[in-house]
Amino acid sequence: MKKINIACIIDDDPIFVFGTKRIMHLSNFSESIVVYENGKEAYEKLRATILANEPQPDVIFLDLNMPIWDGWQFLEELTKIPNDYPITIYIITSSVDPADVEKAKKYDVVNRYIVKPITNTELQEILENYS
Repeated sequence: MKKINIACIIDDDPIFVFGTKRIMHLSNFSESIVVYENGKEAYEKLRATILANEPQPDVIFLDLNMPIWDGWQFLEELTKIPNDYPITIYIITSSVDPADVEKAKKYDVVNRYIVKPITNTELQEILENYS
């Protein structure tokens, strides 16, 4: 099975990040993992990467509830940047609010809404869809 080249986690919860990185490593999910603690930091770094035409994440795991910029602010700004390279975003959040699920469907770049924690099975499904 093909591996993701670059995976990105945007989440301010160090326990979730640690656990997700661990399960990604155990399932041989990606070559590398980039982590950002909030939407603004992620946006600024990814915007620079996109504009410089440097390697970008293939998938982004995005939390919705974060300080500084939440996941929605990140999505709003990221979708304004012209980009020929497809980045697939998976919202991974503790929110079970149906309004959040519906709002996520409005973004073409959002592939799936996953309630935390992510499982090995879900990672394998993502890999199968990516291959």
